[in-house]
This record gives sequence, C-alpha cells and structure tokens, in this order.
Amino acid sequence: MDKIIKLENIKRYERKLYEEEKSKLTIEKYIRDIMHFYRFLPQGKRVNKEQSIAYKQYLKEHYRVSSANSMLVALNRFFEYMGWNDFKVQQFKIQKTFFCRNDSFMSKKEYERLIESAQRKGDLQLNLIMQTICSTGIRISELSAIDVKAVAAGYAYVDNKGKSRVIFLPKALVRVLKTYLSKTGITSGPVFISSKGNAVDRSVVWRRMKRLCQDTGIDAKKVFPHNLRHLFALTFYRLKKDLLRLAEVLGHASIETTRIYTATTGEEHKRIISQLGLVRGWGGACSAT
Repeated sequence: MDKIIKLENIKRYERKLYEEEKSKLTIEKYIRDIMHFYRFLPQGKRVNKEQSIAYKQYLKEHYRVSSANSMLVALNRFFEYMGWNDFKVQQFKIQKTFFCRNDSFMSKKEYERLIESAQRKGDLQLNLIMQTICSTGIRISELSAIDVKAVAAGYAYVDNKGKSRVIFLPKALVRVLKTYLSKTGITSGPVFISSKGNAVDRSVVWRRMKRLCQDTGIDAKKVFPHNLRHLFALTFYRLKKDLLRLAEVLGHASIETTRIYTATTGEEHKRIISQLGLVRGWGGACSAT
C-alpha cells in the first residue's frame, strides 16, 4: 500500500534524532538525505517500494556508490521510524580495496607545503589549526576541545557521537600552542577563535585551506580538514601497525571504518607488488622491478 510523506513526518523524525542525542552533524545529514528523497518523489509525495527502487537507481547514476549507500542508510532508518519497512532497499555492494586513488588523499609532502604556505601568508592560526588536526587526528568539529586548559594539561577530552575519549597533544604541539597563546593573549576557552571571540567555524577553515591551493599547486580536491585526519591515521598505522589502537584514537565505533583510513595509494601498492620479484620473464626477457 502506498504511503504519503509529509514534511511534518520529517520534522518529527528530526526531533526524535535530537532526543536520541545524535550529533548535530549526523542529524543535519539524515534530514538532508531524507529531503533529497522527498524532492525526488513526484507530486503528491506518494511512497511505495517501486519509488524506493527507482530512487536507488537514480542515486547509482548520479553519485558515488559510497555516497549513495550513505543516503540509503538515512532513508531506510526513516522508513523504520515510520513503520514502512516494506519500502526499504538494500545498499549497493562494494568490493573492499586495500588501496585508494592517488588523487584522493593528501601526502605528507603536500601537507608540509600547506603549512609552509600558511606561514608565508602570515596566517599563523591556520598554520596551527592544520598542525593540530594532523598531529592528533581529531575531527574539525572537535577542534574547540583544544582549549587553554588542554594545552596546559597536554591532553583534551572530546565528546562526539555519544562517546568520550582522551586526545593527547604531542609535546612539540604543546610548545607551539603555548607560544601562540602568549602571542595572541588568549587566556581561557578555545585556542582557535574568530575575531568575535567564538570558536573558529569549520567552513571558514575549509575556505582558508582551499585558498592555499593556488600558492602550493596542490589539487584542491585533496585540500580539506578531514584529509588531515586521514594523513594522521595512515602515518600512525604505518608506524604502529595497530588497527585496534588506531580505532580508539580516532573514536571509531567500527574497525571497518578505520580500515578506510589506512588504505595506501595505488602507486604504493604497485611498488609493493613489484618488489615481490615473482615475475621471471619469458624467452630471455627479464622483468623490471
């Protein structure tokens, strides 16, 4: 039997997510994805299994599989809330991969070029924001947890997605942040604040990072705060080879999420398999390594 989605249904679901203490970003994403489906529906906003399947096909044609699956998760959970379980659709199957595209993530050298560029431009705050995220692995949404008390103690408490964890600050980071606090005269609250005294906004950080691309020659698709977290994760894993510990540091509930962060680039993968020395050539030809 067809059902009709009303905006008041979506509003009630939003309130339920809030009561479940979902994070602000999670709530915003779920509602955004549900509204995307709402706008996809024809006039009358009638829902049935056929419409769900048609929407899934639409997502397949217009979005990456990972993005499409994320949107389907939000929609299926809304259907569960409404009691419309018959309208749920399966996610797309994704073959797990051990490496990522070279143009996906930021390298350490590219990170260093960004840091140097911010320094040259006199943007000390952005310089230290990038260093703080990259050396601790925190999310940009957790940046406000790095406050004056945390710098003094050498660690910060972070609450995110209903979980609490301790973030330790490298000694070198503590030293430069103390110098920054002394230079700026900040004596309490978040280390990184706007001109109005509020915690710096994530979108502002994103835009300021993008402006460094022209100066550094780095592909703008790689330059955003979350890729600094990726770089931390990959560097940590290469050093310690401890996926469980890394998951704890990053605040991941699932170790499968952490595996995504430790994927090496395709070039690195090719270099590893070339070093195996298992191609012997033929007819007198030798393989190149």
